[in-house]
Amino acid sequence: MTRPLLFLDVDGPLNPYAARPERRPEGYTTIRASLHPGRPLRVWLNPSHGPALLSLGYDLCWATTWMAEANRWIAPVVGLPELPYVDFGADLFAERPGGEHWKTAAIVAYAAGRPFVWVDDEQSPADTAYTTAHHPGPALLHHVDPRLGLREEDFTALANALGGLVTRL
Repeated sequence: MTRPLLFLDVDGPLNPYAARPERRPEGYTTIRASLHPGRPLRVWLNPSHGPALLSLGYDLCWATTWMAEANRWIAPVVGLPELPYVDFGADLFAERPGGEHWKTAAIVAYAAGRPFVWVDDEQSPADTAYTTAHHPGPALLHHVDPRLGLREEDFTALANALGGLVTRL
């Protein structure tokens, strides 16, 4: 039996980018990521998040604008191995006619019917409706406050969701 997927966004869940800019959250470290020419991005990451995510029992997959770069910049700091990622290709930032997030269709296609949880800070009811209409397996869209990032209650919710996804296989 294959394990459910956990699609993981970086900015919001792992990097609480909307937190007060002068106050790094407790337990976080700062990196400066040079993804493009110009000023590097300030990213706050919590090294305890990787082990906590790995202990949940999901197959982890990046679902972030960072795509492959998440393995270079994010994974080593939070303690994750190299992960597969959803390649958004030409759909990166593309507006969708149904109002769903530009990531949604690609995530549903990547899952290919497998049960999944999608952890992000930008989901809406339109994303839930799209997922329900286009994904035949169980799915949960888990919203994380981008001012706070992943917290203990998120890990608890993700652990509890796993049982529901597995029993519905």
